[in-house]
Amino acid sequence: MILAAIGAILGAILGWVRATKRGGNTADKLQYAAAHGIAFLLIGYFIALFMAKWGI
Repeated sequence: MILAAIGAILGAILGWVRATKRGGNTADKLQYAAAHGIAFLLIGYFIALFMAKWGI
């Protein structure tokens, strides 16, 4: 589960940075951070799930 948490944090940071580069306001930055955070959370969760299944 730590991979999912790390993915969510990194995704939120990435989303915030992308919105800043595109000149977004605070609402845009929060929306990008949330969307990227959720996406990276799911990716991290599935990676952790497969690692547990394969015994890595």
